Amino acid sequence: MTKSMTKSIAGELADLELPVERGCPFAPPAEYERLREHAPISRTRLASGAEVWWVSGHAEGRAVLADRRFSSDRRKDGFPVLNVDAATLQQLRSQPPLMIGMDGEEHAAARRPVIGEFTVKRLAALRPRVQEIVDRFIDDMLATDQRPVDLVQALSLPVPSLVISELLGVPYTDHDFFQSRTAVAVRRTSSPEDRRRAFAELRAYIDDLITRKESEPGDDLFSRQIARQRRNGALDHTGLVSVAFLLLTAGHETTANMISLGVIGLLTHPEQLALIKADPGRTPMAVEELLRYFAITDAVASRVATEDVRIGGVSIKAGEGVVVSSLSANWDPSVFKNPADLDVERGARHHLAFGFGPHQCLGQNLARMELQIVFDTLFRRIPTLRLATPVEDLPFKTDAVIYGAYELPVTW
Repeated sequence: MTKSMTKSIAGELADLELPVERGCPFAPPAEYERLREHAPISRTRLASGAEVWWVSGHAEGRAVLADRRFSSDRRKDGFPVLNVDAATLQQLRSQPPLMIGMDGEEHAAARRPVIGEFTVKRLAALRPRVQEIVDRFIDDMLATDQRPVDLVQALSLPVPSLVISELLGVPYTDHDFFQSRTAVAVRRTSSPEDRRRAFAELRAYIDDLITRKESEPGDDLFSRQIARQRRNGALDHTGLVSVAFLLLTAGHETTANMISLGVIGLLTHPEQLALIKADPGRTPMAVEELLRYFAITDAVASRVATEDVRIGGVSIKAGEGVVVSSLSANWDPSVFKNPADLDVERGARHHLAFGFGPHQCLGQNLARMELQIVFDTLFRRIPTLRLATPVEDLPFKTDAVIYGAYELPVTW
């Protein structure tokens, strides 16, 4: 294809408002494929009207996320904040930044104390408890006479909510509160007022939680962080609130959605499900493939250039916003052959579902472990599990920043 044709296509697609809603529950929008093929870094605009660079290629996306000349600081002019009105943005900028909004040594200093909580070794010690939690909720499913069962409410949401609550030391009795506020915060159709209220209520709740732990510590992540800070002679209450806000809100919503989508993906690809039933040793690879396939946090990886940068043959100027589409990158056929095929033996760990570079997801090992345990246990204990509603009739979260299913009726 000639350069002029490529420019013509890029110009045509530049009129899009991104991100584009998924038309098919399993596949990226067709526009993403055209952009990735003809203009993997293209100048376009968001639904807010802000002009940004949209990165749809896998190699280009990794290059942006690994380059420290692109800032994660949402307080900087030009940073492409999605689905946030001016008043909400001002509210967020007036508060101390979350870890995901820090750069360089500030980010490293905030991440360093908690990263040890998510090592493979520490999580291995947590594995028996996660297994108990999964079995408990499946016990409840099997004990009910009612069919169908909504898997979202019966398993997908309570498992990661209880796991993260116990890890962080958050009372699980408060799960309805933080689940409901997080749902409002991530839904694109929430009003600006509701979203601001949800952010404020979540932060106030977490502030009170950290205050209580400062006087009544327990055996949990936040109590250990408070003890560590006191040993070092500098208790940073505000910093702990910011870390707690991020870990609590991100620690259940993403994994819950991946449980539901993973079950849908496996039930609609019975030949792939049969492979992991026959050999649970394949489940870790299946989890990576499902993470690649669904890429639930499309367009969440946003940056702003702090100096002029050239990526993939494109010059990006200082102050210009950049959005990396993990959904498009994870379906890049130059990296993942036949990306539309769900292949649990693919071995797709180089996907961008957890991001890449300094800000790669802190809790990725925890999420992997939860997903592996859920899939292995669910299909072993309920081998006849099946969808009670056709896929095309399921209510998918096309209106949310984090993709998933609002309900998942299943029977057996």
